[in-house]
Parts: sequence; C-alpha cells; structure tokens
Amino acid sequence: MNKPIARRFDRRRFLKRTAAAVGAAAAPYVITSTALGAEGKPPASERVVTAGIGVGPRGLLNVREQLGCPDAQVVAICDVWKQVRERAKQAVDAHYKNTDCKAYTDFRELLARDDIDAVTIGSPDHWHVPMTIAAAKAGKDVCVEKPLGVSIDQDLVCRETIKRYDRVFQYGTEARAMAACRLGAELVRNGRIGEIREIRVKAPNSTPGGSATPKPVPPELEYDLWLGPAPWRPYTGCPDSGGNWFHVYDYAIGFVAGWGAHPLDLLQWSYDTHLTGPWEVEGKGDISKTGTNDAVYNWDMRFQFANGVTMTYWATGLPKDEHPRLKSLNNYAQLIGTEGWIAVYYNSMICEPESLRTIQLGPNDIRLPVSSGQERNFVECVKSRKTPASHVDDAVRSDIISHISDIAIRVGRKIKWDPVKEEIIGDDEARSMCSRAMRAPWRL
Repeated sequence: MNKPIARRFDRRRFLKRTAAAVGAAAAPYVITSTALGAEGKPPASERVVTAGIGVGPRGLLNVREQLGCPDAQVVAICDVWKQVRERAKQAVDAHYKNTDCKAYTDFRELLARDDIDAVTIGSPDHWHVPMTIAAAKAGKDVCVEKPLGVSIDQDLVCRETIKRYDRVFQYGTEARAMAACRLGAELVRNGRIGEIREIRVKAPNSTPGGSATPKPVPPELEYDLWLGPAPWRPYTGCPDSGGNWFHVYDYAIGFVAGWGAHPLDLLQWSYDTHLTGPWEVEGKGDISKTGTNDAVYNWDMRFQFANGVTMTYWATGLPKDEHPRLKSLNNYAQLIGTEGWIAVYYNSMICEPESLRTIQLGPNDIRLPVSSGQERNFVECVKSRKTPASHVDDAVRSDIISHISDIAIRVGRKIKWDPVKEEIIGDDEARSMCSRAMRAPWRL
C-alpha cells in the first residue's frame, strides 16, 4: 500500500502560485470560481497536477481523459515531435480556455518541475521503463502505456524502483475498467468454471517489412532524443510512419507484447501464472531478414506449467482449432475449466455455459477492484495512495510471458522459467537475452 505524502494537495502550494500570479499582475488579481472549485470541481489546491509525456495518438487520448477528470489539472505536455507538441498543447489550452499549458521537448525538463504530481507516459516502447524510472525518482506517480519494458530485466528494475520510491503506478491496460472483463476474471478466481485445465491466448500479429533506406531527419523531430537508449541507426522514416516502430526490435518486441499485453493482462487478472510452478516454454515464429521490422511475427507458443495446466499463445491469422464463437475475434484470453470456459477480451466476455453470466457473487467471494477508467482510477489513487486496478506486479507478470515467448523463438529451443526466482533455468544464452544494453549516456 502506498503511504500518504505530505507535499501533495497542500494549501501552501496553492497560495504560493496565487501569490506569484498576484505579484506578476499589473491589475488587481481576481481568484476565479474555477480555482475555488466551482461547477463540481475541487479547488486547485486539492487537484492532482499532471503532465503527459509522449502525446501522439495514444498519449493524447490519455491526456484528454485526464482533462475529463475533475480532480486533475493538466499543466504540461512533452514530445520530441514539434507538431505533436503543438497539437497536444492546443487541446489542453482549449479545454481550460487559456494558454497556460507548457510544452517541452525534453522530458527531463518536465520532470524537474516540483509542482507536477503525476505523469502519463505514451512514448514508444523502448522509452517506457527509462521514463517511468526517471519519473519515480523525481517524485512523480506514473501511468505508463503497455507493454512495459523491452527486456525482462527492465521490467524487474521498474517494479523495484516503483516500490522503493513508493510511487503509485497504473499500467495502461484499460480493459480492467470494463465490467464484463472484471466479472469474467472474478468467476474464474471463484472456481465457477471448475479447475483450470487449459489456457488459450490470441493476439494480433506483428508486421514484417519496413524501409531501410536512409532519409533526411525532419527538422521538426529531435531524432537523437527519440532514439534515446536504443542503438543509433540512420533515420529511415520509422518514427513518422505511425506504429511502424512497434515491429522494430531496437524499439519494441512487436505485437507479441504490444498487442499481447491486452489479453495477457486479462489472463493474469483471472489466473496467477506465477503460482503454477516452473514453466517449460517452446514454440516457433518468423523473423524477417529484410527491412527494418525484425520483431517476431506468426508466433505459436506452448507453455507447460508444473501444475499440469497448458497454455497456447499464438498470433492472429495462424490456423487454429478455435471455438466457433471466438474465431472472429482478433484477441482474447480463454480459460477452460472442468465445468465450463470463459473468454475475456477488451470490453466483453464470452462463456459456456451461458448461465455463468447470471451468477451472483456473494460477500465472501473474491472481488477485484472496480475501476472508473484508466486515467480516472489513476488520479483517484494518486490522491488516496491506494493501489490502482492495473498495478506494477501484474504488469511485470504479464509482460514476462511476452518476453519468454520472444526469447524461446530466438534461441530456437525449449526454455525453462522459474516464476518465483524470475529467471531462466540452465540456459546461459537465453538468460543473456533477459537484458539489453543502453546507448550512452542513458541508463536505468
């Protein structure tokens, strides 16, 4: 449980800002009704001061959701793309009907502000953990997009840092705010489908290809800062081609994590894979030898847990013997028990028997946290110091499934994983792939 911290939401911070504004004003200063908390909003001294780092399409959506939180006040945004910064600043300024939002190119300048309580991070994947750790060390609570790190070691260091600095951490798997997903997970945890025998997880496929032809760096992009801890390579248009960087191994591990984070997170919410005993993991996948996109695609993995449960994890498009009700879905986590099965996916649940939907859970049953939405739940927990619905422990556990899959494919053999010690057993080559070097001067 996160401990209360004295510096948040105190009147001295609010009065200091007000005094500064009065001193700077040539005319008499008027405290607005908004500052005092009109229209159902708490006064400024009681709001969570937030900022967005990485405000492309997904990051800007997170910022917009925070703008809709009465308890939040967005004061800054940051992005290495000039036009992205400007668009996000305009969105914030339009909401508050002023020009107060500060736009930054370098996230370190934003984190240096002591008036910011929390940040939401929507950067490319290779920046998720370095930015999260920097934010935690700067005293900020963090909501970070999925997946978590680009290596298992990054995940473990991230979790250790969040706990050492006692930060509130929300993982960007928004499906935990969906009532149907929560019900499905609760039914599984309360044994309503009997003893779990098999798990099946499906996620959208990665994309091979990608241009390897060098291009001039656009003047509106701080390319070296975009690369950050990733190895230097000539600019080939990757950052300005939408989500193409998702499939470049220097920046991500592909949709085995980038999209797989959704169903794997719902699996973890429903079932504790870390309590199954040692895993044996094997499978196959393709890695493109041409172009920039060298993340694994067409993966087809099999997990054998020591408790006897088996799990398959595969990419959409591969031929699989799926239940007819699930074939049309591009992602889901299906848990099959001795008395039925439940599949959860993003905002819904499919089950057999259908009567599972009508079960009323009792006061002594396991109940999972109710979330009012990814950003709203985060802001609420920043104020209360409670643990958000999508916390760092489950973020690490679900992300590890993606990394173990990727490593097993790259070494081309079965590997064994100890989920208690969180290490690969008896395979030095595979174990070495649990970490990545970072380009100087960046480090965790």
